[in-house]
Amino acid sequence: MSAVDLIELWRGGMLESVHRGHAVICDPSGVVEAWGDPGAVIFPRSSCKMIQALPLLESGAAAAAGLRPEQLALSCASHNGAAIHVERVDSWLKNRGLSERDLRCGSHMPGDRIEAARLTCAGASPCQLHNNCSGKHAGFLTLNQHLGGNSEYVELDHPVQLACKAAFEEVTGETSPGFGIDGCSAPNHAGTITGLARAMAAFAAPGGGARGEAMASLVQAMCAFPELVAGEGRACTALMRAMQGRVAVKTGAEAVFVAIIPEKKLGVALKILDGGTRASEAAITALLVHLGVLDAGHPVVETYLTGDQKNWRGIVTGQLRRAKGFPA
Repeated sequence: MSAVDLIELWRGGMLESVHRGHAVICDPSGVVEAWGDPGAVIFPRSSCKMIQALPLLESGAAAAAGLRPEQLALSCASHNGAAIHVERVDSWLKNRGLSERDLRCGSHMPGDRIEAARLTCAGASPCQLHNNCSGKHAGFLTLNQHLGGNSEYVELDHPVQLACKAAFEEVTGETSPGFGIDGCSAPNHAGTITGLARAMAAFAAPGGGARGEAMASLVQAMCAFPELVAGEGRACTALMRAMQGRVAVKTGAEAVFVAIIPEKKLGVALKILDGGTRASEAAITALLVHLGVLDAGHPVVETYLTGDQKNWRGIVTGQLRRAKGFPA
């Protein structure tokens, strides 16, 4: 099977662009609905941060460090680098006797406009705390202290990354066919769209034991602190707020998106082949409406799916639309 049309862009009454991809919805027993190729192999990128955070909790490292739900949310975050993110990660590290220098994620300008303007006006450079993955890396460092590994915790054969790989393969139910290096320098293991959706379904209907407790804690933290998972103006934060803590969603680079829906025991995963973020945000919005967990009349649906596309003068130029048959 091949990718199918998921999201279209229309201009002047004509079809201008098409975003093709794959999407899968799973429950604990398997695939419920699918579009495109359920067996397509992808890099989940940051959409799998909840999986990468499992060893932090399962090992007992989070409890030993006294991590709070806010820090668990940050461990799953691709944040904007706003003050609320930077200050919390900095405090987390200092409480562990660590500093920004211990991170291995690299630095980039924050996505948050206020923080970016502050740095620019001060003639200051961003630090690794501004990296959108700094919360995940603070989690890696906390796990590393518990495991007693060396400082290079992003290396493929490091105990931290071996634990992350094991968790990924166990919750996806697959042996990963390979890995790539993510933007934050950590390994990112490939898997199928179905495997990723299966993992999200496991988070939606966690069992008992340490893993089930870890999954439930991470989902609850994300839903309780959507502003820490992404930030103002971001789809993850806006969608979770719109669903009032009932659903956890997480984006990944190159147009991956997942959703965890506890009340329906469903997991969702999608990938837009061209890597277009506007399409992945529109597609996850369409699926959440389709599944009845997001009101079609909520303003967030207009923002990411049904609203007019406008130019810099506010003139309507086109519309995003769901492709025929997506979702059914």
